[in-house]
Amino acid sequence: MYVVLGASGNTGHVVANNLLARGQKVRVVGRNAAHLQPLTAKGAEPFIADVTDAGALTKAFQQADAAYVMIPPNPASTDPLGYSNRASDAIATAVQNAGIKNVVALSSIGADKDSGTGPVVGLHHLEQKLSQINGANVLHLRAGYFMENTLPRVNAIRQMGAVTTPLRPDLKLPMIATRDIAAAAVDALLHPSVHGKQTRELLGQRDLTYTEVATMIGKAIAKPDLKYLQAPDDQFRAVLLQMGMSEQFARLLLEMIGGLNSGYMRALEPRTAQNTSPTSYETFVAETLVPAYNQQAAA
Repeated sequence: MYVVLGASGNTGHVVANNLLARGQKVRVVGRNAAHLQPLTAKGAEPFIADVTDAGALTKAFQQADAAYVMIPPNPASTDPLGYSNRASDAIATAVQNAGIKNVVALSSIGADKDSGTGPVVGLHHLEQKLSQINGANVLHLRAGYFMENTLPRVNAIRQMGAVTTPLRPDLKLPMIATRDIAAAAVDALLHPSVHGKQTRELLGQRDLTYTEVATMIGKAIAKPDLKYLQAPDDQFRAVLLQMGMSEQFARLLLEMIGGLNSGYMRALEPRTAQNTSPTSYETFVAETLVPAYNQQAAA
């Protein structure tokens, strides 16, 4: 039995789908039964629990051989680091109490730092807590910058005719598709090779700047002159608040962007065949971003 937290999220639903496709028994954990329905329709066992509830998670982890754990994002929270700390406490307590032997945890580049990385500080604490559990083999997958983070830029492209974020235009980011993170997690769950505690970076197909991202998007949507503009922090904060983020979460996100811009938050491993994944940004644009752009145009 495999347990998947955040099973309706970007990585969790792909992890669960891939395990089900391989004929495995899967228990999917989430707060909303309706969001889990597509997985339960494929044979997954649903379990409704809040990720901050150690008692409920302990029950969810019973009789599990392995678990995929992560902290579901909560951008509306007015205490985002408090929320992530409660979640990491509950996850670590449940893993220990249920006696799970193999754990794959979603983390991030920058999780080696204990401050100055915005919401990634919460993943630093998750890593620390899981690494203190005796008897559990834990693999921390430190993922690069999600390609999916560029999807909200679709609105700015339509409204402003440009791609905008506060990231430096020349900053090379290891960009990864969430499906490639999920594939790595499934491989680690099905073929556990970690004894003790390990970290592994996932750096995507190649490093890209947002200037290159804008060029690729422009080519795909027939706007070859599409440019990237670095937005001032205050302007971007206003956009984040308009999207429904709390002031506190927006502040953390801008701290993370500052950490990336300065090089304080970065990948530590050299790029290798093991930490490079197959999905190119061009593929992501064609399969995911262009349909989202066209859908918004139709709306």
